[in-house]
Amino acid sequence: MTELTLDHCSFCDKHKDQVVKLIVGQNVAICNECVDLCHSLLNNTGRQKKKSKDVVIPDPKDVREYLDQYVVGQDQAKIVLSVAIANHYKRINHPSQKDEIAKANILMIGPTGTGKTIMAKTVAMYLDVPFVIADATTLTEAGYVGDDVDTLISRLYQAADCDVERTQRGIIFLDEVDKISRKSESSTVTKDVSGEGVQQALLKLVEGTRVKIPQPGGRKNSADGIEIDTTNILFIAGGAFVGLENIIKNRVQGTAIGFGASITSDNSAAVTDVEPDDLVRYGMIPEFVGRFSSIVSLNNLTKDQLINILTKIKHNFVEQYKWLFAQDGVELEFQADSLDLIAERTLRTKTGARGLHTELERILLPHMYDLPRYKKNSILRVAINKEQVNTPMTLLQENE
Repeated sequence: MTELTLDHCSFCDKHKDQVVKLIVGQNVAICNECVDLCHSLLNNTGRQKKKSKDVVIPDPKDVREYLDQYVVGQDQAKIVLSVAIANHYKRINHPSQKDEIAKANILMIGPTGTGKTIMAKTVAMYLDVPFVIADATTLTEAGYVGDDVDTLISRLYQAADCDVERTQRGIIFLDEVDKISRKSESSTVTKDVSGEGVQQALLKLVEGTRVKIPQPGGRKNSADGIEIDTTNILFIAGGAFVGLENIIKNRVQGTAIGFGASITSDNSAAVTDVEPDDLVRYGMIPEFVGRFSSIVSLNNLTKDQLINILTKIKHNFVEQYKWLFAQDGVELEFQADSLDLIAERTLRTKTGARGLHTELERILLPHMYDLPRYKKNSILRVAINKEQVNTPMTLLQENE
């Protein structure tokens, strides 16, 4: 009996001569065909569970603490964003309440380099959902040269590995959304297809509609397209909105015209006090503004915050460049006064965290060009000081 069992598969009873491989264990045997079948069944079960499983509703405090690892400062913005994210996924997990609870997309307002994009990207990482960044300035109305708004859904579908369920719970970040503000009537001679036209085209998409997108590699408007419901897709829009502070200041202080006007020399304006009407005056259409009920304001970064971005946050710039230098066997070190000067130079350019990256590239470029020759010349350590920040120079030039 034992000999017969070991010559046959214990599951399908095929003889070892009828299969490619028979794996024999303690009084049991299994053929390669049954192994493949079991593997397929386990994979299908895993996929079904994944699709039917609800998104775990995040705790706003946990989201905020996760953001703290990657984003410096912007405490109030993190709180607003965390609460908006939690409420969005509460709505998703209770379809019966979907029509009663309004969808709350998020609008992030702040100067360049203050963390708008990285905050949206970090939230998507925390939630483990598909995420795409789209430049609003490249969008046009359907039928005109450029990308129409449906391409956003196609890109999200590809980011979700062509999984419809995951696509419908993803996040789309619309960058430079202030650049699609409505042009004034006096300056608009032709149809505004990349400004107000794009805002109009985005309305239904952002609120929730069914969009038919082509199969990957397929043609648009083909019969075998894929239908995606955008109702549960979270849209986060970001923009610098340069000049918005002046609109807010005029609303708060009033205009200094007439005998009874009060004149003030205070040029500061808090973007945190922004109201929907301010955005409409800026050039956003009321319907578009109304679909972004959560408004997050970000402030300019201080010098200390810029230094923390360089050295403290997860995957900071200094760590990244140290790793790059280490690949050539060279140790990279930044002296404290050099970091201070880099932050000061970035403050002057008003480019935020992006400016830090630009500064580091400028300073380290000569060294990175000669890195392969440093080790050959027994140069195993590079220390960046204030002189190197002001006048970047390769160490091989200094030794000549």
